[in-house]
Amino acid sequence: MNLVYANGLLLLLVLVELSIVHFWWKKKINWSEVIFNLNSGHILMWILRGMEISAFYFVSVHWSFSIMKDWAYPLIWVFTFFTWDFCFYWLHRFHHKFKFLWAVHVVHHEGKHFNLSLGIRNSWYSSLTSFPFFIGLAILGVPVEVFIATSSIHYFIQFYNHNSIVHKSGWLEKIMITPSHHRVHHGINPEYIDRNFGGTFVIWDKLFGTFQPELNDVPVICGVKDYVSNFNVFWANNLPFLKIFGFNVASISANKSNYKQSESIIALGGILLFGLLLYYISIENSWSLPLKFGLFGITFLGTIALGGITERKMWGLYTWLINFNLLAPLFLYMANLHESILMVLFSLLALHAIFSLINCIRN
Repeated sequence: MNLVYANGLLLLLVLVELSIVHFWWKKKINWSEVIFNLNSGHILMWILRGMEISAFYFVSVHWSFSIMKDWAYPLIWVFTFFTWDFCFYWLHRFHHKFKFLWAVHVVHHEGKHFNLSLGIRNSWYSSLTSFPFFIGLAILGVPVEVFIATSSIHYFIQFYNHNSIVHKSGWLEKIMITPSHHRVHHGINPEYIDRNFGGTFVIWDKLFGTFQPELNDVPVICGVKDYVSNFNVFWANNLPFLKIFGFNVASISANKSNYKQSESIIALGGILLFGLLLYYISIENSWSLPLKFGLFGITFLGTIALGGITERKMWGLYTWLINFNLLAPLFLYMANLHESILMVLFSLLALHAIFSLINCIRN
């Protein structure tokens, strides 16, 4: 349940930041991008994150040198905290250097608005390409629970570093990667490209010559230069690989709207879908594999459908309707499930689908 609360907190913080930006700063929110950010990696990335941890456990059990078996626990924590961040620096730098790794990481950089939701935007495959950079920690004998806890702390710091509210962080600018430093990393300005790869500590960038402070006279422009805008989660995660092999990704991801749909409906659907992810996390260790597979399928299909709705494609709306007004109730019936929270989520999503159809007909 701790992971449910942690991920729920991420969603809450995203909504709080957006409220400040909208109601206090009077800026318009690009909900299409925010919802894509929340659902970009979503449930499949969560599954692959579990595979990454399982692989770490396998290596630590079968191939570890157990160097730390006699170390004091606090020393193991300190060692892991710093070495994990060192490994992440090279993971991050290599993902910008090599085409195949960039095809994974580019999903994160395609967001044009720097905010907390961008910290959640990731490729489905990010955990698969991350593990090779941390395998050394397993071989050295870092306990799995320390690896999980340490990585979670670092990822939360990285999430915080995507916030749009904090400009400068005082003395922390000298020792840590701050929102200002990481904003530079997302810049496509010539001064900022391929700089500030660190996750938590700025020492690695300064040591290896990749540090660049944010310049007051050069506002950061976020995004990717050759990005073809789309909100289809499937294509966003796979087009970069097709591009490597010479496919015309512009024609594949052409965004031609077929009907009108309000941003508020898209936003509500994305938040409800994120709630379904939280529920999946809560039952991951207690349900049987067939039940988990069924809930995974409904959640994953919902993610694809919502991308279609965001692009105003009729297939997205039809898939959304079928998924939550037919497949979800059928799943509950076939599995003989009476989980109250799940039933409420499915009911709200079914009502959302019907309302989305009504709104489409009216427009």
